[in-house]
Amino acid sequence: MPRSAALNQELRARSRERILAAALEVFAAKGFESASISDITAAAGVSRGLLAYYFATKEQLAAELLDRWLDGIAGILSIQGTPDERLAGIIDGALMAAATTLPIQRLAISLMMQPSTHDVFARVEQAKSDRLCLVEDAIRDVFAARGAADPAVEEMLLRATLEGVTVKLAIYRETFPLEDIRRRLYAGYGLPMPAAPLPVPSPPVDRLRAK
Repeated sequence: MPRSAALNQELRARSRERILAAALEVFAAKGFESASISDITAAAGVSRGLLAYYFATKEQLAAELLDRWLDGIAGILSIQGTPDERLAGIIDGALMAAATTLPIQRLAISLMMQPSTHDVFARVEQAKSDRLCLVEDAIRDVFAARGAADPAVEEMLLRATLEGVTVKLAIYRETFPLEDIRRRLYAGYGLPMPAAPLPVPSPPVDRLRAK
């Protein structure tokens, strides 16, 4: 009996998601430059032809993963509450994302920083420019409501700080004291201390060392 159009569409969507999940796994394990299409097809359990049907190049795979990562950042647009509550939500959302989505965070960081792949990141970022502007403006609005003299600078500083935390956490996951850093950020912005810790591992403050 022929499969229905809806079933075919569902199977295609599953194959595409399996390929993307495998690509992220391979990129995380080998790095973007060293990963090959053959590595990805093997990890996904699909033929090279099927992968090529969805993604013609390795760059297209990375671009799709980055596209989703940038869409995730836009999640802060849904945070409600007072300016202080929104700022706390932005900090917590960024820290949780850093702690729970390390493979895509590492991919984004590596693509940003490697000269050979920076253009891939820049193209995806440009394609998402309108949505990223909404994110930036939302953060600036929070700082404006809190009385900041220059909300744009405050937005850039906060994002740079949170991105720096993400980099350190990606390198020093086993020794990074995320909860203490979170509380220090709250204190720096004069926010009430959180009632409960984030539901992710956070070792005590000692020294950052890779393990």
